[in-house]
Amino acid sequence: MYDAMIWGGAVVSLLGLAGLIWCILRVARARRSGIDDDALRAVIQSVLPVNLGAMFLSVIGLMLVVIGIILG
Repeated sequence: MYDAMIWGGAVVSLLGLAGLIWCILRVARARRSGIDDDALRAVIQSVLPVNLGAMFLSVIGLMLVVIGIILG
């Protein structure tokens, strides 16, 4: 049971990491495109909820891994 918690937490954490990488790439691509400040601000504001959700997934996944290790 605890092995499933550890592996499940690792998968959730990797999903969060993938979301963070997507956010970084999206903002970097927008910065390289040379758009004006207002358009860049709009891109960043649209990426912010995804970024927060990805951080949440990463934290929850790591907590599951740690709890699975401690209890297992």
